[in-house]
Amino acid sequence: MKQNNLKNIQLKLRNKFLKKGVKMIAPETVFFSKNTKIGRNVTIEPYVVIADKVSIGNNVKILSFSHLEGVKIENNINIGPFARLRPGTILKTGSKVGNFVEVKKSLVGYGSKINHLSYVGDTNLGKKVNIGAGTITCNYDGLKKNKTTIQDEVFVGSNTSLVAPVKIEKKSVIGAGSVITKKVSKKSLAITRAEQIEIKNYKRKK
Repeated sequence: MKQNNLKNIQLKLRNKFLKKGVKMIAPETVFFSKNTKIGRNVTIEPYVVIADKVSIGNNVKILSFSHLEGVKIENNINIGPFARLRPGTILKTGSKVGNFVEVKKSLVGYGSKINHLSYVGDTNLGKKVNIGAGTITCNYDGLKKNKTTIQDEVFVGSNTSLVAPVKIEKKSVIGAGSVITKKVSKKSLAITRAEQIEIKNYKRKK
């Protein structure tokens, strides 16, 4: 009986949003909560779960296999596929969260992009920030969660670890493969890499 009630609730919610103009390719695979709020011109692809306390603005596209909970999404935003947005996340207008990206308790500023394969937690991203593939914010030290601040127009190269608490100031660049543990000053380049060593004519031991 309980299962039937859940099915009926989902059916009513899907019909409600379809009548409001939400585009769903396969409505039977999309799940909503009773307090879901959705604006105009929103497209939701198959196999999306919208859990508790999600607010979605206008001109938003949510791609397949994404999970959203406790999130505020403003206007003109693309999400997914395979994105996980956790409670306390705010996506400002024009931002993007791509495939295999997890965001938790973070503000993603206007026009900022986290395109793929990244974890951003307990972070404030300013405007027009680019987060490269494989970037993670190391927010948990084993005892408490720590904050990362990334100011406007910062470029973070791929495969970077930002060890919180840490601040990256405006218009700075982080070289790919870096582990950043100290503040990065405005308009500067920060790189932490070991020197590459090459041994000629190398033969492995048998």
